[in-house]
Amino acid sequence: MNFEGLDPGLAEYAPAMHSALDPVLDAHLNPSLLQNVELDPEGVALEALPVQESVHIMEGVYSELHSVVAEVGVPVSVSHFDLHEEMLWVGSHGGHATSFFGPTLERYSSFQVSGSDDIRQIQSLENGILFLTKNNLKYMARGGLIIFDYLLDESEDMHSLLLTDSSTLLIGGLQNHILEIDLNTVQETQKYTVETPGVTIMRQTNRFFFCGHTSGKVSLRDLRTFKVEHEFDAFSGSLSDFDVHGNLLATCGFSSRLTGLACDRFLKVYDLRMMRAITPLQVHVDPAFLRFIPTYTSRLAIISQSGQCQFCEPTGLANPADIFHVNPVGPLLMTFDVSASKQALAFGDSEGCVHLWTDSPEPSFNPYSRETEFALPCLVDSLPPLDWSQDLLPLSLIPVPLTTDTLLSDWPAANSAPAPRRAPPVDAEILRTMKKVGFIGYAPNPRTRLRNQIPYRLKESDSEFDSFSQVTESPIGREEEPHLHMVSKKYRKVTIKYSKLGLEDFDFKHYNKTLFAGLEPHIPNAYCNCMIQVLYFLEPVRCLIQNHLCQKEFCLACELGFLFHMLDLSRGDPCQGSNFLRAFRTIPEASALGLILADSDEASGKGNLARLIQRWNRFILTQLHQDLQELEVPQAYRGAGGSFCSSGDSVIGQLFSCEMENCSLCRCGSETVRASSTLLFTLSYPEDKTGKNCDFAQVLKRSICLEQNTQAWCDNCEKYQPTIQTRNIRHLPDILVINCEVNSLKEADFWRMQAEVAFKMAIKKHSGEISKNKEFALADWKELGSPEGMLMCPSIEELKNVWLPFSIQMKMTKNKGLDVCNWTDGDEMQWGPARAEEEHGVYVYDLMATVVHILDSRTGGSLVAHIKVGETYHQRKEVSEGVTHQQWYLFNDFLIEPIDKHEAVQFDMNWKVPAILYYIKRNLNSKYNLNIKNPIEASVLLAEASLARKQRKTHTTFIPLMLNEMPQVGDLVGLDAEFVTLNEEEAELRSDGTKSTIKPSQMSVARITCVRGQGPNEGIPFIDDYISTQEQVVDYLTQYSGIKPGDLDAKISSKHLTTLKSTYLKLRFLIDIGVKFVGHGLQKDFRVINLMVPKDQVLDTVYLFHMPRKRMISLRFLAWYFLDLKIQGETHDSIEDARTALQLYRKYLELSKNGTEPESFHKVLKSLYEKGRKMDWKVPEPEGQTSPKNAAVFSSVLAL
Repeated sequence: MNFEGLDPGLAEYAPAMHSALDPVLDAHLNPSLLQNVELDPEGVALEALPVQESVHIMEGVYSELHSVVAEVGVPVSVSHFDLHEEMLWVGSHGGHATSFFGPTLERYSSFQVSGSDDIRQIQSLENGILFLTKNNLKYMARGGLIIFDYLLDESEDMHSLLLTDSSTLLIGGLQNHILEIDLNTVQETQKYTVETPGVTIMRQTNRFFFCGHTSGKVSLRDLRTFKVEHEFDAFSGSLSDFDVHGNLLATCGFSSRLTGLACDRFLKVYDLRMMRAITPLQVHVDPAFLRFIPTYTSRLAIISQSGQCQFCEPTGLANPADIFHVNPVGPLLMTFDVSASKQALAFGDSEGCVHLWTDSPEPSFNPYSRETEFALPCLVDSLPPLDWSQDLLPLSLIPVPLTTDTLLSDWPAANSAPAPRRAPPVDAEILRTMKKVGFIGYAPNPRTRLRNQIPYRLKESDSEFDSFSQVTESPIGREEEPHLHMVSKKYRKVTIKYSKLGLEDFDFKHYNKTLFAGLEPHIPNAYCNCMIQVLYFLEPVRCLIQNHLCQKEFCLACELGFLFHMLDLSRGDPCQGSNFLRAFRTIPEASALGLILADSDEASGKGNLARLIQRWNRFILTQLHQDLQELEVPQAYRGAGGSFCSSGDSVIGQLFSCEMENCSLCRCGSETVRASSTLLFTLSYPEDKTGKNCDFAQVLKRSICLEQNTQAWCDNCEKYQPTIQTRNIRHLPDILVINCEVNSLKEADFWRMQAEVAFKMAIKKHSGEISKNKEFALADWKELGSPEGMLMCPSIEELKNVWLPFSIQMKMTKNKGLDVCNWTDGDEMQWGPARAEEEHGVYVYDLMATVVHILDSRTGGSLVAHIKVGETYHQRKEVSEGVTHQQWYLFNDFLIEPIDKHEAVQFDMNWKVPAILYYIKRNLNSKYNLNIKNPIEASVLLAEASLARKQRKTHTTFIPLMLNEMPQVGDLVGLDAEFVTLNEEEAELRSDGTKSTIKPSQMSVARITCVRGQGPNEGIPFIDDYISTQEQVVDYLTQYSGIKPGDLDAKISSKHLTTLKSTYLKLRFLIDIGVKFVGHGLQKDFRVINLMVPKDQVLDTVYLFHMPRKRMISLRFLAWYFLDLKIQGETHDSIEDARTALQLYRKYLELSKNGTEPESFHKVLKSLYEKGRKMDWKVPEPEGQTSPKNAAVFSSVLAL
């Protein structure tokens, strides 16, 4: 309801006033209503108001049956009859909800929905109740438990909601848009723009959405597109209420007068068949609410705020004799609702009373209501006492009700954790001598324990079983350890739980509710996932890498660009860096630096991850610098003058490189000066261990301008002499990369000590600012951050374990020195944000990312990153202009979660150790060209030479595309891929005989085929590439792939052999151009190829011919059933499979009439599944074995 123009006294109502309300009756409150009612100190009625005397109800005539107090003195803001149970719901201006059961209005439940806002609308669902407040949508069970709490933007002012179907909700308010919410995912799915803002009432029929506006208009909108189909300008002032029934629309509202808004006693009625107004209906009350109550006729109920109610026909004349009076306790009626059965009316007034009017003595609120669940009575007094001191007392004496429902003791998995006794680790001698056959290992018995006996320890303090440094029997169940974890849950190592369907039923959205993409951790050497994310969120690096493309087969810059492109396309789905890590493993320097971990070391956490990621950080910057140095990209840098890099230097060098001047002074007096450059710095800590304060800026300056004594060759003395080596800086980098080198307890103690000193100084500083010459207790610190406090100060938790500054200032002095100091927001307020631009050589660096090592003995530890994501990334993901916010996020493989910025610099050295820091110059992006030009051109699809030495033209199985055949947007391309196995699956055979996958098999693409989907050469392949691999293949899967040993070897293969990168570029070009891929099981194909394809470009026949909650159907069975083809006889052939998928898609369009007749196609699928069950999903063997590869296709290839 729109409250404009109503009693202005209501505008002065504040929700806080009822908290101080004394339990004293209001002067206007009828004392007879409060007999036998107790009031709590908050002034809320604890018992429903019983009717003292029987009320005579005349059949067919509405009269008052019951009155009850919902909340004394607090106006009722909304009332709603439950659509599923015999209940009436009431919401108040204080944000409190109360429900009453049945026509006697017995109080059922009462709970607080909002602490500050009034409840504006209530909607009942099957499992709970929706409550709408100003900027919050809350779904709660009927007993008061919260199911979900959806916070809207603080600028929203919502007034109405409309349930369009069982899982879709529309919310409107005073803004110029309406939100569509999916109740299953609790996410916003659409935002419809409204030309006339202020939607306060919404209704729906089978033809239109009806939106009532505060301006007095009613708009009719299309059910599918939400576009305005018609609009009625009902009132010149404001709209109060409207309702729709059949072909009639009735409205009431306010008209503009010289003195302001006045209630219009003419109801505007419209005929929806002719879309025009009919004769207005004059009534004898001031209408504030109206509802159609269709029983025998389409009569209207018109209610005034003073309590008058009149019934009349919308096309007739109003009779003053049809007016009856509601006796509100307060001066005004605030809300009105009609039950679904039309037998009951509910009124709520401004003093918190609810009045129920009915047309029969025993009304029902709904035609078919389900039973309401009530709390069971206490049975303690009726049960005999039990003596627990008797050990032989049978527990069967405790009576347990026979029920099929879930018992209270059966806790849900979310609120409980199994705590079994942990088995001792397997003997190290067994693991050393173990041999494997498939996924089962066997070893001789070392005879260290009695046969068939395993000792258990009941005490958790037993040192043998609390030592997590031993090798565990299996990683399964590591998260089920009953011990308390010091490591916060979101920082723990995340693992993927594999099922029979692989990853299809794994809920990645549970770990990542953002639109950014995580990275999967199951690939070998995926410990660097966090650093890949850091490089991706550096905007100049992201753009530069994606603009790079070269001819090298294994180029880390190219592969990183492909991975960045996938991260750009993803909308929250995880990606995997398999191709990048494959190229990484081929780099000799990576192996020489020990960056390539064995699978056993990575699983057991034997490697020192902190040292490993710091070495990897230095390696990747150096490698990218070398890869990009070969291709000069001068247009990427727009800096005016002062460029210190040579013409052959890369933009990576311009971003990260820092020119240094190394001076070596011998004791003989000779001095040698050499120039060098570095891409990152390593922190060097002071030797003393005193507890004095040492700023991070001082340690950083000491690390950059390093001075040390060492033995060095002196040309003057012609021998090794003790020399003093100093390092000075000539030029500051745009991105300052720091390796923390916290590799021992000494460095960890230094960080811990400095954090404690910084914490004490911060406490002293903030307490001194607030209360000088006054003692200050830590317990009072919470009051400092409250709105009532004098200053907004950080909490104690935000100051703990913090030594790292968010910003630092660096300045080059005239004598080639360097000044470094911490930079805070207070400095910016004092000097102004433009100080770095005003003074020459002064730069402010802001913290952009921290990579930390998580110490967890149960999982071997892990690496995570805190990254400050900039505005441009949010703009691209949210697809909306004007996004200017920055946000810190935690990246833990595929777990991504927004965090407070203080969490990024808090390091509890017991489990969270800093490894790498990234600082960037302010306004860095303005110096670089951030445009991405796709470097992949159409020439990649043209003919190319094969790597195989023995390939002959007669063996050619495809015809490359001609220039006039280049694909266009929306063209169809049939695709199929075949794979080989590089690593076998790792699984565990449990005691109950079930198999659990620990690590899936590692697959590699071996053959990729693309066929033309239209044109005169439809069905002819234009790509049929066999992918050369340098890694060892353990299984060619010949029966399923058709790949034979030797097909992928360039020395002996007769196939068209190419590199993975070459074929990858072809597929990337097809994706970028916008073609639609048709195939069977494409999700797995693209996953192994490591491609991210938009969903609207994938037409997968495995889903086109699939019914929900049914099995997936093989391509062989579909081809036999629909096309009468028998394929995949002896082995699989990718050309045959891709062509068959295209034909199936054509068949799908034919059967479903291009998707316009889903019901008829559903019948086809039903018969398909019935036939499949009868034949056990097996294709009958052919009488005469004919090759469905169709010799005609190969003859057509030869003819072309």
